[in-house]
Amino acid sequence: MTSPHPLRRILGPVAARDFWAEYLWLCLAGPLTVFSLLSFLAILAVGLWLTPVLLGFLVLAGAIFYARGLGAAHRTLAKALLGVSVPAPGRPELKPGLWSWVKARVGDAAGWRAAGYLLLRLPITFAGLFTVISATLYGLAATSFAFVWFPLGERELPTFGIRADHWPGALAWSASGLLVLIALPWVTHAFVALDRLLVVGLLGERVLSERVRDLEASRATAVEDAALRLRRIERDLHDGAQAQLVALAMKLGLAKDELADVDLPEVKALVTAAHANAKQALTELRDLARGIHPAALDAGLDVALATLVATSGIDARVAVDLPRRPPPSLETIVYFSAAELLANAAKHGGTTLVQVTEERDVLWLRVSDGGRGGARLVPGGGLAGV
Repeated sequence: MTSPHPLRRILGPVAARDFWAEYLWLCLAGPLTVFSLLSFLAILAVGLWLTPVLLGFLVLAGAIFYARGLGAAHRTLAKALLGVSVPAPGRPELKPGLWSWVKARVGDAAGWRAAGYLLLRLPITFAGLFTVISATLYGLAATSFAFVWFPLGERELPTFGIRADHWPGALAWSASGLLVLIALPWVTHAFVALDRLLVVGLLGERVLSERVRDLEASRATAVEDAALRLRRIERDLHDGAQAQLVALAMKLGLAKDELADVDLPEVKALVTAAHANAKQALTELRDLARGIHPAALDAGLDVALATLVATSGIDARVAVDLPRRPPPSLETIVYFSAAELLANAAKHGGTTLVQVTEERDVLWLRVSDGGRGGARLVPGGGLAGV
């Protein structure tokens, strides 16, 4: 394997594809950044001006949404020219209602990071464009001076103060222009390296945020999967084993009635015991199925809690204020937590209020009572379990 010629090693980067892609990036992304920032600031200013009449919040939300789109445009251009592949940031969680949409958009961190990217890139844009274009024009003009203009009798060029009266001076100008052209790829790469850092750091998804989002999604999936499995077990118990036990108890009851007039005391005792055991097993199976998924939850959390309070034997009031129905797994957690807290209130409290609300996307269960005291957090106890 032969090493490349020294002159080719020096001039090679000038003709390299990476240099021309980076050069084109500066020429295209620069004007795009200026237009993007000016248009974003104009929309933002209108939104701030209209804020007193509330319409401004809608415009502000649109401005942040627009900034997110501008960030996507810069990501696309960076991938096409620089090969920088940055995953798009996750979308904010949108809820029904115009005001919820406005809050989600105004609080969109990815949109604000895109706006910050435009602000930080603006000075780099001006410095990079001015330096690279000036170096290009000077390099071409100075390099060609001794080989094109000086032989034609031109002793001075109207740009960059290029002037020579003798050949040594003209050659010196050409040498300086050639050196500038040779250094141009590295100068261009230095400015583009700053752009790469900004694109990766501000226009993509934060690693921690992405990890948290993945963990939340996997946790929610695991909880929902466990809830579905438990519901399936509950249905199988209800439709299978429980139905069989009901049939067995009925048959044993009929057998007990048939043996009423028969003088077989030992057989009667066995059938009576079997009948009692079947009913006891049926009761325990129903309790087990109810512990997996209370049937009252099928009608909603408010109905289930009202039923729970009605059977608790204490004077309690239920207040459920939710904008939408929670997932089944979350309803089950709230139900059993309320059951444990009501049992504790029955021992230590008086009049009780069971309240379920949603505040800032968090479901809250509050069980308050006029307690007499005595409730303690004991490891392994009911309150600790809640």
